[in-house]
Amino acid sequence: MSILRTYARLWTDDLDRALPLLRKLTGTAPDLRLAFGTVELAAIGDFLVIAGPAAERAKYAHASATVVVEDLDEVAATLTSDGADLTTPVTKGPTGRFLYARHADGAEIEYVEWTPELVRRLVRR
Repeated sequence: MSILRTYARLWTDDLDRALPLLRKLTGTAPDLRLAFGTVELAAIGDFLVIAGPAAERAKYAHASATVVVEDLDEVAATLTSDGADLTTPVTKGPTGRFLYARHADGAEIEYVEWTPELVRRLVRR
Protein backbone atom coordinates (compact mmCIF):
# COMPACT_ATOMS: atom_id res chain seq x y z
CA MET A 1 0.00 0.00 0.00
CA SER A 2 1.44 3.37 -0.99
CA ILE A 3 0.65 6.88 0.12
CA LEU A 4 1.43 9.11 -2.86
CA ARG A 5 0.74 12.55 -1.33
CA THR A 6 -0.62 14.07 1.83
CA TYR A 7 -2.31 17.46 1.90
CA ALA A 8 -2.92 19.75 4.83
CA ARG A 9 -6.36 21.32 4.48
CA LEU A 10 -6.77 25.10 4.39
CA TRP A 11 -10.17 26.77 4.57
CA THR A 12 -11.07 30.06 2.91
CA ASP A 13 -14.05 32.09 1.75
CA ASP A 14 -12.38 33.05 -1.53
CA LEU A 15 -9.97 30.80 -3.45
CA ASP A 16 -8.76 33.57 -5.78
CA ARG A 17 -7.83 35.67 -2.77
CA ALA A 18 -5.99 32.80 -1.04
CA LEU A 19 -3.91 31.55 -3.95
CA PRO A 20 -1.49 34.48 -4.54
CA LEU A 21 0.09 34.13 -1.08
CA LEU A 22 0.24 30.34 -1.40
CA ARG A 23 1.94 30.72 -4.79
CA LYS A 24 4.60 32.88 -3.13
CA LEU A 25 5.02 30.55 -0.17
CA THR A 26 5.21 27.32 -2.21
CA GLY A 27 6.93 28.74 -5.29
CA THR A 28 4.46 26.98 -7.54
CA ALA A 29 1.11 27.34 -9.25
CA PRO A 30 -1.83 25.12 -8.28
CA ASP A 31 -1.49 21.56 -9.57
CA LEU A 32 -5.21 21.10 -9.53
CA ARG A 33 -8.23 23.36 -9.36
CA LEU A 34 -11.85 22.28 -9.59
CA ALA A 35 -15.38 22.69 -8.32
CA PHE A 36 -16.76 19.96 -6.08
CA GLY A 37 -20.42 20.49 -5.40
CA THR A 38 -20.73 23.91 -3.81
CA VAL A 39 -17.05 24.40 -2.93
CA GLU A 40 -13.90 25.01 -4.93
CA LEU A 41 -10.69 23.06 -4.39
CA ALA A 42 -7.10 23.82 -5.29
CA ALA A 43 -4.05 21.66 -4.63
CA ILE A 44 -0.93 23.78 -4.33
CA GLY A 45 2.28 22.50 -2.81
CA ASP A 46 1.27 20.37 0.16
CA PHE A 47 -1.99 22.24 0.72
CA LEU A 48 -5.54 21.43 -0.35
CA VAL A 49 -7.43 24.71 -0.25
CA ILE A 50 -11.18 24.37 0.21
CA ALA A 51 -13.12 27.53 -0.59
CA GLY A 52 -16.70 28.61 -0.38
CA PRO A 53 -19.28 29.80 2.11
CA ALA A 54 -18.61 28.68 5.68
CA ALA A 55 -21.75 26.54 5.82
CA GLU A 56 -20.68 24.63 2.70
CA ARG A 57 -17.07 24.20 3.86
CA ALA A 58 -18.35 22.84 7.15
CA LYS A 59 -19.61 19.74 5.32
CA TYR A 60 -15.96 18.71 4.83
CA ALA A 61 -14.37 20.07 8.02
CA HIS A 62 -14.55 16.74 9.87
CA ALA A 63 -11.45 15.46 8.06
CA SER A 64 -8.07 16.79 9.14
CA ALA A 65 -6.15 15.84 5.98
CA THR A 66 -6.45 14.48 2.47
CA VAL A 67 -4.24 11.49 1.67
CA VAL A 68 -3.76 10.34 -1.92
CA VAL A 69 -3.18 6.59 -2.11
CA GLU A 70 -2.28 4.13 -4.82
CA ASP A 71 -5.00 1.55 -4.07
CA LEU A 72 -8.15 2.75 -2.31
CA ASP A 73 -9.62 -0.75 -1.96
CA GLU A 74 -6.52 -1.95 -0.15
CA VAL A 75 -6.61 1.10 2.13
CA ALA A 76 -10.31 0.53 2.89
CA ALA A 77 -9.63 -3.08 3.84
CA THR A 78 -6.70 -2.07 6.07
CA LEU A 79 -8.72 0.68 7.73
CA THR A 80 -11.70 -1.53 8.52
CA SER A 81 -9.53 -4.43 9.72
CA ASP A 82 -7.90 -2.01 12.17
CA GLY A 83 -11.22 -0.77 13.56
CA ALA A 84 -11.80 2.34 11.44
CA ASP A 85 -15.33 3.34 10.47
CA LEU A 86 -15.83 4.32 6.83
CA THR A 87 -18.00 7.39 7.35
CA THR A 88 -18.29 7.89 3.57
CA PRO A 89 -17.89 4.70 1.57
CA VAL A 90 -15.87 4.54 -1.65
CA THR A 91 -17.42 7.16 -3.93
CA LYS A 92 -16.55 8.43 -7.40
CA GLY A 93 -15.37 12.03 -7.57
CA PRO A 94 -13.89 14.41 -10.13
CA THR A 95 -10.31 13.24 -9.48
CA GLY A 96 -11.00 9.51 -9.13
CA ARG A 97 -12.42 7.75 -6.05
CA PHE A 98 -12.46 8.74 -2.39
CA LEU A 99 -13.66 7.71 1.05
CA TYR A 100 -13.73 9.25 4.49
CA ALA A 101 -12.68 7.16 7.47
CA ARG A 102 -12.71 7.73 11.21
CA HIS A 103 -9.80 5.83 12.70
CA ALA A 104 -10.28 3.92 15.93
CA ASP A 105 -8.48 6.77 17.76
CA GLY A 106 -11.02 9.30 16.42
CA ALA A 107 -8.96 10.95 13.69
CA GLU A 108 -10.91 11.40 10.47
CA ILE A 109 -9.12 11.45 7.11
CA GLU A 110 -10.17 11.67 3.47
CA TYR A 111 -8.42 9.03 1.33
CA VAL A 112 -8.34 9.56 -2.44
CA GLU A 113 -7.27 7.33 -5.33
CA TRP A 114 -6.52 9.63 -8.26
CA THR A 115 -7.15 8.73 -11.87
CA PRO A 116 -4.10 7.26 -13.65
CA GLU A 117 -3.75 10.51 -15.64
CA LEU A 118 -3.51 12.59 -12.44
CA VAL A 119 -0.99 10.19 -10.93
CA ARG A 120 1.16 10.45 -14.06
CA ARG A 121 0.89 14.25 -14.14
CA LEU A 122 1.23 15.07 -10.44
CA VAL A 123 3.14 12.21 -8.83
CA ARG A 124 5.29 10.52 -11.45
CA ARG A 125 6.37 13.72 -13.29
